[in-house]
Amino acid sequence: MKGFLLAAFLLIGSLCQAQSVQVVEKEQEVNGVLRRGQQLSVQLDPKTVEKTWKDYLAQKAGRVKSSKGVMVVEGAVIDTISHAPFRLLSTTGSDAQGSYVWWNLDMGTAYVSKDATPNEYVAAENFLRGFAKVLYRNDVFRQINEAEAVLKATKNEQDRVVKEANSIQLSIEKNKQRKQELEAELVRNADELKKLEQGVQLNLQQQELSRQRVQDMEKSVDAVRAKLLEIK
Repeated sequence: MKGFLLAAFLLIGSLCQAQSVQVVEKEQEVNGVLRRGQQLSVQLDPKTVEKTWKDYLAQKAGRVKSSKGVMVVEGAVIDTISHAPFRLLSTTGSDAQGSYVWWNLDMGTAYVSKDATPNEYVAAENFLRGFAKVLYRNDVFRQINEAEAVLKATKNEQDRVVKEANSIQLSIEKNKQRKQELEAELVRNADELKKLEQGVQLNLQQQELSRQRVQDMEKSVDAVRAKLLEIK
């Protein structure tokens, strides 16, 4: 189990490094207004990215209001970017580079950008990269869970096949035992039949002997009756 977890974490680390994580400064039209912000691109399902991003913002920045695909956090507080609250506006979607998260950070006096707020820009970029790692970690764990589910199903199928083989073998042994019992019973039946046939022969002989005795007795009775008739 420990070896499996170690392998899983090593896999997560290697995949997070191998997956493409790109953050660029980019303008985006939101509600009819062209705004400058940062865009993170990842190679993951856009619906998963959107849901995870909304939950991540709610956890890290504050209450998220969402309308027509636009997320807004009024008075957002992300200490790694700024200790002062700011307005956060964000959208998600997909393009040729994959799925993306775009956001615009209004610091009150300026929007976060490379030129106007270089320190905040780097901090915001790191925040997005941290979110990308969360995304990829979650995706790896999802793949691990799916693989474990397949492994479990495979093991269950293996157990079923083994149990079925054991059941078949048990049936074979029972069949062999029953065959032996039937063969023994057939032998007993043959012996019994032979004895019965011998009994029939003996009975026929006894019947013949008895018939002879009856005839002899009948002759004796007839002889006595004949003598009786001779007496006058």
